[in-house]
Amino acid sequence: MMRIFKINLFLVSLIVLFGGMLIFPKSSTIDNLLYKGNNYYQKKEYDKAISTYQTILNQGYEGVSVYYNLGNSFYRENKLGYAIFYYEKALRLSPGDEDVIHNLLIANSKTVDKIDSIPQFFLVQWWNSLLALFTLTGWKNLAYLFYWIFLVSVSVYFFVRRTKYQKYTFYSAGLSLMLLIFTITLLLIKFDQEYSTKKGIIVEPIVNVKLSPDPNANDAFIIHEGLKVKVEDKVDNWYKIQLNDGKVGWLQQKEVGVI
Repeated sequence: MMRIFKINLFLVSLIVLFGGMLIFPKSSTIDNLLYKGNNYYQKKEYDKAISTYQTILNQGYEGVSVYYNLGNSFYRENKLGYAIFYYEKALRLSPGDEDVIHNLLIANSKTVDKIDSIPQFFLVQWWNSLLALFTLTGWKNLAYLFYWIFLVSVSVYFFVRRTKYQKYTFYSAGLSLMLLIFTITLLLIKFDQEYSTKKGIIVEPIVNVKLSPDPNANDAFIIHEGLKVKVEDKVDNWYKIQLNDGKVGWLQQKEVGVI
């Protein structure tokens, strides 16, 4: 019996060892590339830093630091559109990151196009601000929290004997249930916003937006790098976009980065 246990322990050790060899090299490679990219950035070799950070992304890794550093590198290269695009990507992963927000504000202040949004009803503004308080993951974690509070409250209600404590747990269960339903509602709306509504950043210096997805079509209007747009549709290598003021047109896929 002891011999079998030792054999099993040996096999488990081999699995852990070789599993670690499969996992950690990739993590180590990412860390090395990130260090290399940061080193290029510090030496002001921004083109090499950009190439290195993009290699990290090509390996399937996403991280706030990579997007943030890419944004900084493109900003130093005076490629404002790409800088804003990667700042937005970083902000999507970490909405409260002060460094990202600060650099994004600076970059946005240098854009050419200043397009006023269509005024929203104050309730719509309040609702959008509420949704923006947390990311999709944040709302999901909050829903889990209220769910467990509800379960614990219900369990305690049936186990305690004193009426006083039963009353407290009853109120706690009722309140947590209402908050759970409310949070799940916000989570579903946030999910719909994330995956059905796409935003994009103009990455080319000057873009002639067309009336239809055809290079020979008439120009609808002209926009510049760094402008944030709503992406409504895609036909082949063309995107249909909408500006904050309601204007609609088509541009080529290479001219916009979808966040």
